[in-house]
Amino acid sequence: MHHADPAGQGADQLDARPSPPARGGGPMTVRARALLPVLAVALFAITVVAITASAGSTLGYDFHAYDQAAQRLLHGERLYDPAVDVAGGFAIYLYPPPFALAIVPLGLIGGGAAVWIWTALLVGAFVAGVALLPVSATIRWLVLALGALDWPLLYSIKLGQVGPILFLLFALGWRALDRPVPLGVSIGLGTLVKVQPALLLVWAGLTGRWRAIAIAVVVVAVACLVALLVGGLQPWLDYPTLLGRVASPLTTPHNFTPGAVAYQSGASLEVAGAIQVVVTALALVSVVVAARRARPDAAYLVTVVASQLVSPLLWDHYAMLLLLPVAWLLERGALWAVVIPLATAIFVVGIVPGSIYPVVFAVALIAPLILGWRRGASEASGARRIGAPA
Repeated sequence: MHHADPAGQGADQLDARPSPPARGGGPMTVRARALLPVLAVALFAITVVAITASAGSTLGYDFHAYDQAAQRLLHGERLYDPAVDVAGGFAIYLYPPPFALAIVPLGLIGGGAAVWIWTALLVGAFVAGVALLPVSATIRWLVLALGALDWPLLYSIKLGQVGPILFLLFALGWRALDRPVPLGVSIGLGTLVKVQPALLLVWAGLTGRWRAIAIAVVVVAVACLVALLVGGLQPWLDYPTLLGRVASPLTTPHNFTPGAVAYQSGASLEVAGAIQVVVTALALVSVVVAARRARPDAAYLVTVVASQLVSPLLWDHYAMLLLLPVAWLLERGALWAVVIPLATAIFVVGIVPGSIYPVVFAVALIAPLILGWRRGASEASGARRIGAPA
């Protein structure tokens, strides 16, 4: 992976002084840093091959929803099933209409070939996202190694879920904080894949990135217009109705929102609902506070985490996106951040309860806000890197 200069060194980031290289061997010895790329690539290859080879009929479980939606577009059928009343079932399409249009080329291929192509694209998207991270090479290799153990990432790849694509788009946005075109494109494309990344428009507005907002709006508008011309008006009438019907943050099975976890633990619907409202409000407040008081890269990552935490559906594989703030924290010497992906690692699946997911999201939300606070002691003294930049 090539060396990436820290992103966002424009006028908005003059306070984000570069971190000095660690002296001597630092927390990681020279030999360990030399071996890390080999170990990371080998471990990632082994776990990805193992998870896909053992997936059987579940490989591309979510991709089948995208593929069947594309097939319905091709045949002029209704994009969204009006009979669907719960999320998580097989081949249920819950994404914006333009995303189905993007899957049409794979729909034309069809069959197992399309599933494997899509799976390869997801693996490539994650690796490309890691390569784009504006951190030192050592941290990028470490993130790749952590990804090899991260059950949410491996599960996303197995299911054919869009998480790795969002990871790539968020990494691009982080790298291009003060470049309106790539930042706006990344936000716009993320919103077209899933609605939640639209929260980054709020962050962009609070931080005065109006050109990026304009570009994101143009990207979304053009894609929506094309989808409207191809699929007609009906999908746009069905989509909000479908989301309102299936996106229950408390009772949806296998959901890990704070309210759902509380409900599954025995809380009443009223108490669980109150917990969900409070956590959502706090996440949104964190976005505003971070945008006003934290350094731009920290505020961006707080918003990325909040965009998932405020979602009424918080599946376990969403936690793969926490590797983004983990990279930021590790770059600043916060070695404890490895606990975030390790808490959901493949070797603790079935041992650690599902309640760990709201916890790791909360930690990944709060830690960048605290460490990125403009007037914090760590900011005043400069952050410490793990290993020298490549």
